[in-house]
Amino acid sequence: MQTSIFLARLLGPLLVAVGVSVLINPGMFRTITTEIVRSATLVYLFGLLDFAAGLAVVLTHNVWLLSWRVLITLLGWLMLIRGAIRMLAPEMVMRYAAKVMRNKQVVPIAGGVGLILGLVLCYFGYVA
Repeated sequence: MQTSIFLARLLGPLLVAVGVSVLINPGMFRTITTEIVRSATLVYLFGLLDFAAGLAVVLTHNVWLLSWRVLITLLGWLMLIRGAIRMLAPEMVMRYAAKVMRNKQVVPIAGGVGLILGLVLCYFGYVA
């Protein structure tokens, strides 16, 4: 349980900060994302970071209980998988991301999901 609380306290504020920054500065986020997906090197490096972070979460917190703690496990597995895909198929990721970024609703939805998930983790990490 201590690992769950630690990871909730680590990931919660991070996701809140990212979610709020995306919602406040959608144009900047769109610019950053567009620049990243134009570079195979950056896509690969972000994949490496995702893979390492996801692997760290999965190795320390592979909890499959029907509780809030499974959110952390799911985040870890999603980061691990996303990192592997970015490293193994950066060109495919670049094409797909460029197509997704054309949709104007993606940025506010991504920011909102990050914010909500971050708030949930903050609640369980700091309050509950």
